[in-house]
Amino acid sequence: MKNSNRLMTVLVPVLSILLAFLIGCIIITILGASPATALQSLWIGAFGNLRNLGTTLSRSTPLIFTGLCACFAYRCGVFNLGGEGQFLMGSIAACVVATQTGITGMPGLLLALIAGTLAGGLWALIPGVLKVCRGQNEMIISIMLNYVATLFMGVIYTNWLRDGSVPQTAAVPDETQLSRLFGLRVTWAFVIALVVGLLIYYFLFHTSQGFRLRAVGLNMTAARFNGFAVTRYMLLSFVVSGAIAGLGGGAELLGTQLRLINGFGSGYGFDGVAMALIAQLHPLATIVVAIFFGALRVGSTTMQAATGVPTSVSDIIQALVIVFTVAGLAMVKLPGFRAAVERVFRRKEAA
Repeated sequence: MKNSNRLMTVLVPVLSILLAFLIGCIIITILGASPATALQSLWIGAFGNLRNLGTTLSRSTPLIFTGLCACFAYRCGVFNLGGEGQFLMGSIAACVVATQTGITGMPGLLLALIAGTLAGGLWALIPGVLKVCRGQNEMIISIMLNYVATLFMGVIYTNWLRDGSVPQTAAVPDETQLSRLFGLRVTWAFVIALVVGLLIYYFLFHTSQGFRLRAVGLNMTAARFNGFAVTRYMLLSFVVSGAIAGLGGGAELLGTQLRLINGFGSGYGFDGVAMALIAQLHPLATIVVAIFFGALRVGSTTMQAATGVPTSVSDIIQALVIVFTVAGLAMVKLPGFRAAVERVFRRKEAA
């Protein structure tokens, strides 16, 4: 039983990716290009040299943060769909601190990251409090707060902190920016994302508090009868998940974007939810999935230049991976399917 569950945990995402690429190859063939050449160009564009690898890791970094945000919240059984809003609020707070306080260098950098983390956590606390205290649906509230954060950011860069005639804020001072790694496009934000992922993994799977949080997510009623502080863990999951997204927003602003501008952070929140679901809410797997999606997005440009295949084919592959993974996870939970898998494993063990 345990072995079969572990096997399904690995097989579903792997088979989903293979099936999505198979359909993608069929589409590429219909478009008149060579699937082998297209896939080779995709790989070269994402990992062909250090420069491309740095770009891939850079594009993956915000996805890692928002994926970990969703992963942590879902582990506690709450559905935080406001990762994008929390990401934006973190970037807004970091931008204000970096450009308006006059504090530069390492103190300004740390203060900006802390401000972004706190802003994301406080923004996530809103749906958490409304759910716990008033019984409101956290999914609807967190989604609506995404639009509020986006519009608030619009006011920031078009009015309050607008830089001259251009609808954008002033750039973060050079002394307050996250430096690049080995001269590549990827910055220390990627390292921060990896550290956050490792800390979440350790907390969830190697601490008593993490065990209790996961127990609340599996069965809130049973957890409450066993004396767990369900309300406290739910609020904790909202605040921590929002803080992760806020830290990601601050790190992205200080390392890559450097200023608030139209379209910044768009889609990162829902992409992060997809990353977490494909990784089946495992923090380390979420990092791997985010890098995979980042590679698809970076490599698709090279694929288009080499073969003429539009980048939308890469978007189709990404969408198919999500659809097949979600459908596969739903299928393996069906009683009939689980019983059939268990029978197969029992026969192998008996043999």
